[in-house]
Amino acid sequence: MTPFSSFDRLRRALPPALIALTLGGCALMDKPGTDEPTRPETPAPEAAAPSNPVAAVRLITAQTPAVRAYRKVGAEAIYKKYPKRIYRGRIPPLVYAVVVVETDIDAQGNVTNVTFSRVPSHAPEVPPKIAELVRAASPLPNPGKLGAHTYVDTWLWDKSGNFQLDTLTKGQRSR
Repeated sequence: MTPFSSFDRLRRALPPALIALTLGGCALMDKPGTDEPTRPETPAPEAAAPSNPVAAVRLITAQTPAVRAYRKVGAEAIYKKYPKRIYRGRIPPLVYAVVVVETDIDAQGNVTNVTFSRVPSHAPEVPPKIAELVRAASPLPNPGKLGAHTYVDTWLWDKSGNFQLDTLTKGQRSR
């Protein structure tokens, strides 16, 4: 018999839920130097209801073939909306700003929200311009069976204010 065999038998005999409850009770133990048990704090009523409600969880749609295909359709719609703003040819090696944009659309293609997961610290003026362009291009094409979702695309922004989307980029020059 090994020294751990009695522990292993006990561990196997106890249901995992009982172990979790036992360990969870540790949070209610006294703090050192106090006579009262620690209890989870509840937020004050005014803190519970923020004045600017935000969705508790935003899920980025997995990059399935259908989402990638729609991203291309969405990018083409943006290119069609702003033909004079598209950077023609291969983009310079040191592009002014690279911005990763998360675009939420509903089942009809209406843009419901624009957020950023990467913004350039040296070009804070670019993300608001991109958000304005995306919202003005709404509605994007109907996503069909894909329905409401969030898709992610990378905007390559030139100093001139022209751009390419990574989905449709012509590539980058070496010099």
